[in-house]
Amino acid sequence: MTKNLTKLWAGGMRRLLAIQTRAARDALKGAGAAQAPQPQAIWRAAQAAAEQAAQQFTPAPAAQARSGAPLRESRVGPRASAWAAGEWRRAEHIVPANAQHAGRTLPYGLYLPPGRSTADMPLVVMLHGCKQSMDSFAEGTRMNLLADHHGFAVVYPEQTERAHPHQCWHWYDSRDAAGGGEAAAIVSLVDTLVEAHGFDRSRVYLAGLSAGAGLAMLLAVRSPSRFAAVALHSGPAFGEARSGVSALDVMRRGVHRDPVTLVDGELGECIHPGMPAIVVQGEADAVVAPVNAEQLAVQLLRLNGLADARGVRQGVVSHEAFKDGYREQDYELDGSSVVRLCRVADLDHAWSGGDDVVPFHSSTGPDASALIWDFFESHRREAIDESYDDELTQHAG
Repeated sequence: MTKNLTKLWAGGMRRLLAIQTRAARDALKGAGAAQAPQPQAIWRAAQAAAEQAAQQFTPAPAAQARSGAPLRESRVGPRASAWAAGEWRRAEHIVPANAQHAGRTLPYGLYLPPGRSTADMPLVVMLHGCKQSMDSFAEGTRMNLLADHHGFAVVYPEQTERAHPHQCWHWYDSRDAAGGGEAAAIVSLVDTLVEAHGFDRSRVYLAGLSAGAGLAMLLAVRSPSRFAAVALHSGPAFGEARSGVSALDVMRRGVHRDPVTLVDGELGECIHPGMPAIVVQGEADAVVAPVNAEQLAVQLLRLNGLADARGVRQGVVSHEAFKDGYREQDYELDGSSVVRLCRVADLDHAWSGGDDVVPFHSSTGPDASALIWDFFESHRREAIDESYDDELTQHAG
């Protein structure tokens, strides 16, 4: 699996420049079209009509059966159980163009647990990795089973093959035509779903795997008001990669510059409100080297005001525990875990404790979905100031 994914990334680099060039042209066309003013009411009506028309209520196993692919059962648990007993909706979110971003559409799947009102329900946003889809990520992580048990909704945004041939998010490219536009589309989707379903705005959480973790970190830095906590699984360190080639270098060796300096450079004069985070990393990962997790932990300590250029601040308590197959290190302030790093022994580039029939998920290690929700459940975003997000995005741009 590891070898195949490395080849996948390297093999796609030649096509990546062509994809980026085409995306940039499309963005320029979209920006030109966006100059004609569109009444907000027309946008809302068009979006509502498109999303209603796009919704499908067919569970993924049935869709897979129509495609002719065999439905195998996993040693960890049945794949069909990933869809649990709730309602699975597919739709396309229309992101209107504005001064910063060209218009685009974002496919997604929304899972709602059965027998519960969505009013004040928590929402978990799941960002898949390369060569994954909303279906495979839901199946492999089995996050929907936890949603049934704990009563939260799950949304799975999906990268298109048109945007990237391997469905990778452009986590390393913050331009509007690439990762910056993708991050803005996720924010737009979250805002729309919160308004439409009445989800609890103070309990919206964000999780990502690999390239999805890279985009999640970009969102954690630039749009902290939307999320109460973030989970980064097998993700690259933040702030140094600017192209596909440099992204590969970061994945293999981590960042070369000081991780704190990279975060400070992104923030500028802005004071980040903090982002509680859990980082999960396989110690046998040959695609995203484990040093990335260590550097991410340092960067997250900085975002949360728990560290500076000299190291961890006084008053921050660190605990390390050796558990069944993994090490867990907690950085706590006032008795609450703010940054948690989980190093999983013998795990390669895959979701820990997942359905090993689904690519990029492994039965090795603890159930990452359960670890992540356990961390999320203790955090809320009490103070919500979206103006900070706009200020930081403009500074970074």
